[in-house]
Amino acid sequence: MNATGALGRYGEELAARLLASSGMAVLARNWRCGRSGEIDIVARDGDALVVCEVKTRRAAAFEHPMAAITPRKAARLRRLAECWLQRHDGPPPGGVRIDLVGVLLPRQGGPVVEHARGVA
Repeated sequence: MNATGALGRYGEELAARLLASSGMAVLARNWRCGRSGEIDIVARDGDALVVCEVKTRRAAAFEHPMAAITPRKAARLRRLAECWLQRHDGPPPGGVRIDLVGVLLPRQGGPVVEHARGVA
C-alpha cells in the first residue's frame, strides 16, 4: 500500500471509530458496487441508513476535507446508495442519509475529525 492509501485507511479507521462512538452501527467498509465505485462506510443511525464519504488530508493540503463533496461526487454517492438498497432489501424506515467525515492531520497534535450529516 502506498502512502496515500495508508493515509486514507487511517482516516477511515478514525471515521469508523467516531461513528461507532456516536451510537451508529458500522455495517460495511469499502463496499464496492461494480464499476460504480465504492462507499467508504455504510452505517445505521437508528432506523436510517448512512452512506458516509471519508476524506483525509494533511494540514498543508490544498483543500480542506469538508469541501470534498462536489455535485458530481454527491450524485455518485446517491447512485451507490441505490445500489446498496437494491442488494440489501430496500430502504429502511428512516430513509437514507449521505454524510461526510473529514479528517485533518495537523503537523503537530492529534487528528481533527469532523462529521457533517446530510451533506448530499
